[in-house]
Amino acid sequence: MPKMKTNSSAKKRFTLTGSGKIKRKHAFKSHILTKKTKKQKRNLTHFAMMDKVDEKRVKKLLCVK
Repeated sequence: MPKMKTNSSAKKRFTLTGSGKIKRKHAFKSHILTKKTKKQKRNLTHFAMMDKVDEKRVKKLLCVK
């Protein structure tokens, strides 16, 4: 049986932490930033953890058990 291929788009968007959680970036920080407040943009800068319900799906794309 051939090896599983990692999904390229998922590989670029998510990183796996040491404890096995999935780290992701916030959305809404790429363009149309003039109408957003400084506080809003600052809070979107930080990384977030993937929700439990989505973790299984993303781990499958990353070929992680």
